[in-house]
Amino acid sequence: MAFSELLEQAGGMGLFQCLLISSCFVITLIIPAQILMDVFLVATPGHRCWVRMLDNGSEVPTNLTLEALLAISIPLGPNDEPDQCLRFRQPQWQLLEPNATAAHWSKAATEPCLDGWVYNRSIFTSTIVAEWGLVCARQNLKPMGQAIFMAGILLGFAVWGLLSYWFGRKLLLLWCCLHVAVANSSTVFAPNFLVYCALRFLSALGLSGIILTATTLLVEWNPTGWVNVVITIMGCTYSLGQVVLGGLAFALRDWRTLSLTLSIPFFAFFLICWWVPESARWLIMKGKPDRALQELKKIARLNGHKEVEKTLTIEVVLYSMKEELASTKSQHSMLDLFRVPILRLRTMYLAIASVCILISYYGLMLDLQSLGNDIFLLQVLFGTVDVLGRSTCSFLLRFFGCRKALTTFTAAAGLCILANVLVPQDLQTLRLVFAVLGKGCLGVSSTILIVYKSGLFPTSQRMVADGFLQSVGRLGAVIGPLIRMTRQAVPLLPPIIYGAAAIIAGLAILFLPETQGFPLPDTIQDLENQLAATRHNRQEVVIIESTWF
Repeated sequence: MAFSELLEQAGGMGLFQCLLISSCFVITLIIPAQILMDVFLVATPGHRCWVRMLDNGSEVPTNLTLEALLAISIPLGPNDEPDQCLRFRQPQWQLLEPNATAAHWSKAATEPCLDGWVYNRSIFTSTIVAEWGLVCARQNLKPMGQAIFMAGILLGFAVWGLLSYWFGRKLLLLWCCLHVAVANSSTVFAPNFLVYCALRFLSALGLSGIILTATTLLVEWNPTGWVNVVITIMGCTYSLGQVVLGGLAFALRDWRTLSLTLSIPFFAFFLICWWVPESARWLIMKGKPDRALQELKKIARLNGHKEVEKTLTIEVVLYSMKEELASTKSQHSMLDLFRVPILRLRTMYLAIASVCILISYYGLMLDLQSLGNDIFLLQVLFGTVDVLGRSTCSFLLRFFGCRKALTTFTAAAGLCILANVLVPQDLQTLRLVFAVLGKGCLGVSSTILIVYKSGLFPTSQRMVADGFLQSVGRLGAVIGPLIRMTRQAVPLLPPIIYGAAAIIAGLAILFLPETQGFPLPDTIQDLENQLAATRHNRQEVVIIESTWF
């Protein structure tokens, strides 16, 4: 708790915080584009089998129209359009007769696309699906590739969460920016889909480190009263990045050009982040109060509090943080999250909520093509609704608290997704409305969850807990795309699972305490004091209510 007082002495919310927020938000603007760009890179264009009579210029008959050639070369699919995965073994000339029907050919006369496919390039000039033939029998490689990317983020949160405890926030932020820049830029040279997935996996490792360290620096360098506002603005910036992705994808229809455009900025981020100071909270908890004092004085000068040079001394830091420094004598690890009872329950319920929210979130976001034909507009619309939803988070947290708001919006998201199961396919507008509302509620929930979990763990375990929860939560991001693979067998199963998962997340949050009104905890004792205060307040409310009878 004492660090909040030291931060106030250094100017509280001032110029330094504004510069830090601006730096982190520039990075946050591009991160969602990196995570979600597979929506466009792996978009499935319209396609049909390559047929010699149609696509070999020297053999195309000049006396037949394109429609006639399609009729005798490609069978009709379930929607009375040319089948995307079958072709006739031999031209079915009888289908050109005036009274010809589907009964004039049989499945035995068809075969798979042995010579590849012809793609509609009116929307995308090039996609990974078209380049490496991820259609028909290979169509499940698309969600598999997305799951591999999410698995990289999952592993990254576990690795960086532990490493940041030993090496600090700033060093890892710098390394991860350079890591993403190199790995993702290299994807444009990938010779096949397997190499592409491997490079995207490496890029995902770095992205998780950027998310983790940037968020933690924002939380630990801002006064407690401003954390909700900062995280809310960060969430809005993330959503704005989704809008930017839609605009860039619309302008850049080639997958290599889009991928390179979204990778180069990370080289600039690597240079920008050199000025960011290390977390003074972390320095103190690692027994380095001298360096923490230096960072605090730099911030005080930036915030216009030069008199702190005399009043803020090493003795003041040591005295103010004596309890926190005492806690550094014991070693902390991920096992502490399960060894200490108060941390064990919080970790368990937050893990359930994180997994379920991300199952629903990425299940929707990575499958825009199932919601409509104009995926550029859908991406912009989803991002815009997300911005509007997340912008209300600060208001919601102030008046309702994290716990109540998080439960309400996750449950609402689940109900919207489940409602779509009951809407007929021909009512596309209504289906889109429910999908957008569900996505907006999930966006609000994910923003509130960032604020909420930072107040449920002490400084010594915060990064370890965040890394673990992000890693476990990313299981949901991995499972979300894989669930779509069941659509071929049971079309309604994916939306039912997505909706149920969101509702389960809301129920799990009900078992956690409210953190509204409490400063960011530094020790486990702080958590116990908060819990005792909460129980005392509840007893007072019960006593007051009982006097009315």
